[in-house]
Amino acid sequence: MSQPLYVGVDIGGTTIKVGICNAEGKLLHTFEGATGTESGPDTVLENIASYVRRIVADNGYAWEDVVGVGIGIPGFMDFATGVVFMSANFPGFKNVPVKATLEQKLGKPVAINNDANVAALGEAWSGAGRGLDNVVVYTLGTGVGGGIIVRGRIYEGATGMAGELGHVQVVPDMEAIQCGCGQHGCVETVSSATGIIRMAKDAVERGDKTPLADLASIAAKDVFDAAKAGDEVALRIVKRAAFYLGKAMAATAVIVNPERFIVGGGVARAGDMLFDAVREVFKKYTPERAIVDIVPAELGNDAGVVGAAGLVLRGM
Repeated sequence: MSQPLYVGVDIGGTTIKVGICNAEGKLLHTFEGATGTESGPDTVLENIASYVRRIVADNGYAWEDVVGVGIGIPGFMDFATGVVFMSANFPGFKNVPVKATLEQKLGKPVAINNDANVAALGEAWSGAGRGLDNVVVYTLGTGVGGGIIVRGRIYEGATGMAGELGHVQVVPDMEAIQCGCGQHGCVETVSSATGIIRMAKDAVERGDKTPLADLASIAAKDVFDAAKAGDEVALRIVKRAAFYLGKAMAATAVIVNPERFIVGGGVARAGDMLFDAVREVFKKYTPERAIVDIVPAELGNDAGVVGAAGLVLRGM
């Protein structure tokens, strides 16, 4: 064996991304192919096996160099047995033995975990949490996701629900709306791209004076751009999103006590405007000994494959 290689697989609704990492978490090569969801789970698993073998062969490695394969997939699953109970992104995935099937196809150890947990592990291993053992990662996109890393490993909780950071309820009852999870007042309802867009549309419908009213459709980026240009309505929305994210982090800080918070996803690209406001709220509501850095994620779209490879290295 020339060097031990760890293969990570990030399964999306339309694309499977495969990456090869070394033992230090450096991403050496990537490959993308169609998921094949419409053809059912057997096709998806066959595609994964094919893509893994292809990336190894195409880059001149021996199959013996591969230590194992990690898989990040959205949905509910038994992490130990590797059975996916269901996944909203893959309607045909019901009680699918992903781990056992791929171990048979590949002849290598396979580990699986939730895609959000896996992306968090990637950032902790070789991204913005490099060198730290305890970090919390938030991903701000259509929803608010993330993961908790404790002593270098994903903390999953008793039933796999640990790390559902978007569903911490922080919005007061009088202001709360129902979240997609069925509860009211979740941070996801205000600090996600969906939440920011909703608040902007509400402002326009109320007749608030804002340039956002001139847009045919509103994206979260439009709200941040308007805020940076000095629009008071957009500024109010950004501050509200930051306020509840900062409060959610303050609650998490006194439970988990991480060494660092890492924030990624499309909304995080708003930059200092968002981060400075979140840090201010976090510092206000967090006991001094629990105050830590809040920093941007570094790996972007590579976090999933890097973290999936890390599942194998870290024995998960």
